[in-house]
Amino acid sequence: MTLTIGGVQEAIAAALPEREAIVHGARRISYSELTDRTRRLANLFLAHGISIHTDRERLQGWESGQDHIAVLMHNCPEYIETLLGAYKARAVPFNVNYRYVAEEMAYLFRDAGPKAIVYQAKFAAVVAEVLPRITPPVLLLQVADGSGAALLPGAHDYEAALAGSSAAKPDVTPSADDLYCMYTGGTTGMPKGVLWRQVDCLAANLDGRDRHGVALPDVAAFVARARKRTHNIVLPAPPFMHGAGCQTALSALCSGNTVVISNVPDRLDTDDLLDTIARERITMLLLIGDAYGRPLAQAARARDHDFSSLSLIVNTGAIMSPATKAELLRLAPGARTVDALGASESGPQAIQVTGPEDGTDAASFRIADDAVVLNADMTQELAPGHDGLGWLAKSGAVPLGYLNDPEKTAKTFPTVNGTRYVIPGDRVRLLAGGILEFHGRESFTINSGGEKIFAEEVEQAIKHHPGVADVVVTGRPSERWGQEVVAIIQPANGTMPDRAELLAEAERHIARFKLPKAFLFLDAIQRGPSGKTDAKWARARAGDAT
Repeated sequence: MTLTIGGVQEAIAAALPEREAIVHGARRISYSELTDRTRRLANLFLAHGISIHTDRERLQGWESGQDHIAVLMHNCPEYIETLLGAYKARAVPFNVNYRYVAEEMAYLFRDAGPKAIVYQAKFAAVVAEVLPRITPPVLLLQVADGSGAALLPGAHDYEAALAGSSAAKPDVTPSADDLYCMYTGGTTGMPKGVLWRQVDCLAANLDGRDRHGVALPDVAAFVARARKRTHNIVLPAPPFMHGAGCQTALSALCSGNTVVISNVPDRLDTDDLLDTIARERITMLLLIGDAYGRPLAQAARARDHDFSSLSLIVNTGAIMSPATKAELLRLAPGARTVDALGASESGPQAIQVTGPEDGTDAASFRIADDAVVLNADMTQELAPGHDGLGWLAKSGAVPLGYLNDPEKTAKTFPTVNGTRYVIPGDRVRLLAGGILEFHGRESFTINSGGEKIFAEEVEQAIKHHPGVADVVVTGRPSERWGQEVVAIIQPANGTMPDRAELLAEAERHIARFKLPKAFLFLDAIQRGPSGKTDAKWARARAGDAT
């Protein structure tokens, strides 16, 4: 059987049909039921002509020869079903940030060109607002969610559509070259779709390696491992719309584990998280930095909790402070923490494993086998113990490129001395013994509560206000969020604009989570000779904002 994400799920389902695949409140979906439902969904997509149209070998790395499917949902079983159903139809699902306003969502859809949109009913209003601005999709699937929203004109009810579709194995032959797509803001600026071959994504992101780090060669190897491994109960706390949450859920299913979805998926509800961990006997918990770890630890201290089942707390997407990590390990003495340093463009590039007896140096990681550090001009690898900072890079199983963007593809995925690398933009120093000293992302990206926010996008939104002559957006440290957005503004005509009006105007163009938490009003903005942002100056002044 060809090594694809859908193929791995089906093979594990054939071997372990009654094992629970997804748990969401009272819903408990077995692996065999997941196969049935995702086959029905795949056949529904195929019936609407949504599949592959151009073979991979005829395309450049930034091109897609498959139809795309937008996935607009909070964490729910239907999110995972949509991913698997799309893969089995040889279509490409992509994540939609449910916090986007219509203007942002329309940009995303114009870039991705979805042939189908699968969305929860609560998002029907924003979908209706976006549809006139894009090429109409051929299929709208609306997932009932208790919100009471009526079906949009021409839309199909998700469950009714599945019931009327065939559960036969889809009449297509998937390929290892079929795409996995994850949209990210990150270092790429405006949202860009990172395109992976599924076989590479399995090896890099979906636990597709053995304990020696060697990629599993075929579907049979995944099944054999699922039979032998301890059955884990996995709770991804972050949204599936982000790479970490989505890939953790898919990794669990590709390993024969159970994915548990919290009952309050639209926000971090620590009481629900604590209840779910205890009720479902969670063994692996995924968090994102202090934005998740600190409130969870505070809630656990304040009420009864049962962390006795936890063996692994995985952190990615943002650095977790040593104090928060130590507190979680104290509350869950049988657990270890694993910090994964990486990006949507690379997968994990370095790992830090911490137990209760270990120190917690948040900046030090052990570099992965297929990761290297390149010198400042990206012309050669650096040996351990080198002077100065280098670029963290990775070779081997890496993405093909960014959808529709050859320029950024060439910049982020360069070939150095005959080897193709991905360089997400992290500045590091490789110490003796393979220990990686992390210094930060070389970009204007602000990571706030696990959300990646591009400063220029926020600046453009604020500039719509007529009272703004110039603006620079930067980040500053935040105990609650890791970083928070700060806007430094030069008022027009020397008149200070009203803060509430600034926020209201910006909110018309960008999602609320991107809005500034603080403002600083100055007579002039300091810029470099070329007119570019003086980032060092902006970061220094951000502490004065209120």
